[in-house]
Amino acid sequence: MDEGRPIYLQIAEQIESSIVDGSIAEESPVPSTNELAAFHRINPATAAKGVAQLVTDGVIYKRRGIGMFVAEGARAQLLERRRERFLQEYVTPLMTEAAKLGLDTDYVSKLIDTWKPKENGA
Repeated sequence: MDEGRPIYLQIAEQIESSIVDGSIAEESPVPSTNELAAFHRINPATAAKGVAQLVTDGVIYKRRGIGMFVAEGARAQLLERRRERFLQEYVTPLMTEAAKLGLDTDYVSKLIDTWKPKENGA
């Protein structure tokens, strides 16, 4: 868990990540608030708040007496939202800085095409 962000948001993001990576498919059940609470050793009300956020966002829905399930189209919705966030958090600042340095889009594109991660995190 990340100490800097509310736990309920972290719970919601973990479920979202499982939907995005396919670990939890659309129309499949999501863990119950009690299961989430036990796994993360948190209050069930905190887990319920994270689940409620996903319901509000239309990512999951409740089947009365059965549990919570991933909504149809949830993965596409989450991917679109993450792409938009990626654009705002990474691409926009990258291109803003590139413009300040006089680098055009073609040059930045070439840099990205040839970029390789450093070995051993060095």
